[in-house]
Amino acid sequence: MSHARIPPQRRANAKRMRKAMTDAELKLWNELRAHPLMGLGFRRQMPIAGYIVDFACPTHRLIVEIDGSQHALAENASNDDIRTERLKADGWTVLRFWNDDILRDLDNVCTHIIRTIGKDLP
Repeated sequence: MSHARIPPQRRANAKRMRKAMTDAELKLWNELRAHPLMGLGFRRQMPIAGYIVDFACPTHRLIVEIDGSQHALAENASNDDIRTERLKADGWTVLRFWNDDILRDLDNVCTHIIRTIGKDLP
């Protein structure tokens, strides 16, 4: 997979975001890091297509976004839709979960991720 050039400001933003993860992001990252979820390799705060996505599994072209309550606002939801369509156009599957889903029901979130990736397996 070829990599697009990442502007220095965007790279710095991703690095800053990795250091300031939300509780939900940290909880999910602890499940994904170092390949414990079925050996899948995820990266956090990864720049893709001009955006910084929360988590990405490049091998399966899967993006996992974790949304706080601000994403329920109409303007933000519209921006999320545009972002999702752009990522899908590049061949990525995008899963979105609410913070509360991660904090209260992590097992089902992980099951959903595994099932989604399983659809891509031979």
